[in-house]
Amino acid sequence: MKIEAGDFVRFHYVGRFENGEVFDTSYEDIAKENEIYVEEREYGPLEIHVGVGEIIPGLDEALIGMEVGEKKTVTVPPEKAYGMPNPELIVDVPITAFTDIGMEPVEGMYVMTDSGIAKIAKVGEENVSLDFNHPLAGKTLIFEVEIVGIEKEKHPSH
Repeated sequence: MKIEAGDFVRFHYVGRFENGEVFDTSYEDIAKENEIYVEEREYGPLEIHVGVGEIIPGLDEALIGMEVGEKKTVTVPPEKAYGMPNPELIVDVPITAFTDIGMEPVEGMYVMTDSGIAKIAKVGEENVSLDFNHPLAGKTLIFEVEIVGIEKEKHPSH
């Protein structure tokens, strides 16, 4: 039984950057080995509805035609993942926005703002540059996927 758009699919995955660094996985042991384990997270197969945009397009498209038990390595370019970084999503704010609340802005740190999560791209004397791009924007992602379950979309009977 091959996966078609509309099916509900369960799969395990390991997501890597081109340099081999693991950035995400559904396997608890691999997360621990690569020091990206998050205690609050529940590890296990990801369950998604294929073809409706629940996951990045490159991975969504790659699942179509696969079968239970099948493993595949998929290379997803930025255009089919999180897009290219948008320079308009880098915003300068006065450093006082941090110092007035007793916070020391540090380059590379993530902060929660009224507009969502941003990474501090640069700390200047007067301004701090906040980057609202997705952390994976501009990156080619490599996923190893293993299909563990397929459920056909149920069509209501007439």
